[in-house]
Amino acid sequence: MRDTNRAPTRRGALQLALGGAAASAFASGAGAQTMTIKPSAHDILVVVDVQYDFLPGGSLAVPEGDAVIPVINRLATRFAHVVLTQDWHPKGHSSFASSHPGKKPFETTQLHYGTQILWPDHCIWGTRGAEIAKELEIPKAQMIVRKGYRPEIDRYSGFIEADRKTPTGLAGYLRERGFKRVFCAGLATDFCVAWTALDARKAGFETYVIEDACRGIDTNGSLARALKDMDEAGVRRIASADVA
Repeated sequence: MRDTNRAPTRRGALQLALGGAAASAFASGAGAQTMTIKPSAHDILVVVDVQYDFLPGGSLAVPEGDAVIPVINRLATRFAHVVLTQDWHPKGHSSFASSHPGKKPFETTQLHYGTQILWPDHCIWGTRGAEIAKELEIPKAQMIVRKGYRPEIDRYSGFIEADRKTPTGLAGYLRERGFKRVFCAGLATDFCVAWTALDARKAGFETYVIEDACRGIDTNGSLARALKDMDEAGVRRIASADVA
């Protein structure tokens, strides 16, 4: 049985987060770094989409998605400031395969803003699947950013919608609060976590992804692309053991 109360080593964190070849990609990536960071009043932890539909048994379950919860709970005790994001879709959302006759989940279609991956129905407001997991113990969380509530447009990022034009207001909130560094954790590495991290970096924040506090879906090479994009953007990848 895995001891979920013991912080993993740097190498162990990489293996737990990805496994196999994907772990090697993480470990050898330019963005993977070893350091010790003590969060300050200018740092914030952004916990992305830890919701029941993304956990085992959910309609869009991320493999080992529940493994991030004890890691994130430990991390949250080290940060004075935490915000959460929450996928929050209406029925019949344009990103659902069920909204496109003849299409299956994980196929693509063209929407007005470009290519859209089609997903199983998930995180429909008012359902248990949309709820933030009760096992996530972060009473200090200061804000929840809901995303994907417009039926005609998807949103992976906590900062900008999938049209890459419409802001959520999170960047302005963080600037007004005086935050300088953003630390991202949650689900899924290659979609909502990566897009959130990339947009945080683009908005001018020093940005970190905490590898063992994330899990990925990895459909059609999405994980490798996300790692490459984050490395090229200057997003730093660390392990939870690097956060003091």
